[in-house]
Amino acid sequence: MKVYCGIDIGASAAKLVVIDHAGAVRAKAVQRSGVDYTRTADALLDDALARAGLDRSRIAGAVSTGYGRDNVPWAASKMTEIACHGKGAWFHFPQRITVIDIGAQDSKVIHLDDAGKRLAFKMNRKCAAGTGAFLEEIAHRLALDVDQLNGLAEKSTADVPLGSFCTVFAATEVLEKIRKGIAVEDIVKGAFSSVVKRIVEMDTLTGALVATGGVVAHNPVLARMLGSAFGTEALLPPHPQFTGAFGAALFAMEKDNAQSP
Repeated sequence: MKVYCGIDIGASAAKLVVIDHAGAVRAKAVQRSGVDYTRTADALLDDALARAGLDRSRIAGAVSTGYGRDNVPWAASKMTEIACHGKGAWFHFPQRITVIDIGAQDSKVIHLDDAGKRLAFKMNRKCAAGTGAFLEEIAHRLALDVDQLNGLAEKSTADVPLGSFCTVFAATEVLEKIRKGIAVEDIVKGAFSSVVKRIVEMDTLTGALVATGGVVAHNPVLARMLGSAFGTEALLPPHPQFTGAFGAALFAMEKDNAQSP
């Protein structure tokens, strides 16, 4: 049985997916990217193959993407994050869509037509506003773990917006709200609102909204808020955090099929 591998090494987390010839996920693995991307890539591959009961000889193709895509020696080729997130999202929602990927260090808005062809895209790379890094800083200021944010936002009963998109100024604003006795859950939801507003300012929708990335995967509240801000439902792929890696695996399969007699 042939399998195909896609790996997405981001600034914060590295994700790997192994799929079969039908595009079904056979195994996946994730860990922090760390400082040695090559070692991380090897560890993820070994982990995923062990879970699937496979060895490397079964891999008919591998594609890397993400910040560390140049550091994966066993990947035959590499693709951009824009291409891979679009590919992975459109596989699950084959229609005209706008893909919004909220990552640790940047956010992307990708427009695809009903055939999956990319029409346009925009990226936020200039600051942490609208990214996972913004939420990490807010969590730090509130002495919370990042994985506590969604549960707290679920309990919020008041709208407490943050006035600044800037991570540094917003963190200071959080301290002021704490001194005023504002509930932590309301501050957290306000931080989610700030991320959503920054995304909405980036671009408009064309077609259905598909949200990807680890931030929406771990924070369903934020995904719902994103959809509400755009006046629609935010569609989520089966494994939002792995969409880029999944798209890379699809490219690997596509390339192998094109080369096969």
